Amino acid sequence: GRAELMSIQRAARLDALPPYLFVEIDRRKRAAIEAGKDVINLGVGDPDRPTPGFIVERMQAAVADPKNHRYPFDEGVPAFRQEAARWFSQRFGVELDWRTEVLTLIGSKEGIGHLPLGVVNPGDYVLVPQPGYPVYQSATLLAGASPFVMDLTETRNWLPDLAAIPADVCKRASLMYLNYPNNPTAAIAPRTFYEEVVAFARQHKMLIAQDAAYSELYFDAKPISILEVPGARDVAIEFHSLSKTFNMTGWRLGFAVGHADAIAALAKVKANMDSGQFNAIQWAGVEAMRRIDDGEIRALRDMYRERRDVLVAGLRKLGLRVRSPEATFYVWAACPEGCDSMSFVTRLLEEADVVTIPGIGFGKAGEGYFRMALTVGSDRIREALERLAKVKW
Repeated sequence: GRAELMSIQRAARLDALPPYLFVEIDRRKRAAIEAGKDVINLGVGDPDRPTPGFIVERMQAAVADPKNHRYPFDEGVPAFRQEAARWFSQRFGVELDWRTEVLTLIGSKEGIGHLPLGVVNPGDYVLVPQPGYPVYQSATLLAGASPFVMDLTETRNWLPDLAAIPADVCKRASLMYLNYPNNPTAAIAPRTFYEEVVAFARQHKMLIAQDAAYSELYFDAKPISILEVPGARDVAIEFHSLSKTFNMTGWRLGFAVGHADAIAALAKVKANMDSGQFNAIQWAGVEAMRRIDDGEIRALRDMYRERRDVLVAGLRKLGLRVRSPEATFYVWAACPEGCDSMSFVTRLLEEADVVTIPGIGFGKAGEGYFRMALTVGSDRIREALERLAKVKW
């Protein structure tokens, strides 16, 4: 027989990571599907429509070109970074130097996850918003730094209260994560908030990392970039992604823009950790960004708007408290009085075969809420609402 496997020491830093709650929900979802149930998945933020054909065709041509079969450029294909800078200028009125202020990423998650390794030291504080994307906290812990949680609340429109951060934390904080339009709350940050944050970062000599993955999934007013605020380029880096805008989640393509030193630090971490994104994907990304104003892309926003309106109206009819999102494809709603989020979403799955995400999965401050993604058709959303109407709470 096989010799007994030697037990390998597991790094303590892994034990410091919070449990990824979505794993447990996924397990329950799979069990329901295996039991033959018709599950409606409003859980994961993964677009249900295919990548537009014009992007796929550009990719097909690029894959066939042997020049793209070699190691990619470390900082990214110059044409992709130039196109990102051109789009940034057109969309936000901010002129970037594509050589020093734009960096290709293997999706924005990768850049967000690697950033602390380049800009924080063990023992530093990193200011992390919650409810929020779990990667901000896990990236902080993996870099040996200490997360300080900034609680976001509905009364403050899901913006952190900078005045509530203790002075000793400010002194030792080297990085602050922000995310607007926000996942999971769908909140948008106004210019006045970005101005306040930029002043705060200057005062305390910390870097702002603003995750703008949902900047192009808006329904009314276009969200602004933090880099539009005077002085922001001295203190901020912003992450953009092609995933949600172009239905390219699986392609893994994004870019970081902003503070040249922060971009250089992130580039150095990446040069030691990965070899960049496949050039062919970056050429497809050039095509995507060139045609971001195509009718096909605008139609995606209209589709999400229609789904949003169906879901929000239906939830309100059921007596749930919910704000209509101005951006993202998420709807963030309050659980019924007296229900904790985990047991509430468990009941929705068990009694209605509808998957949603509990607010507690985004940190303690998310307790009392649950998140739904607009990534199924309006007909399925209507069916989910009919099922939810039968659940007694």
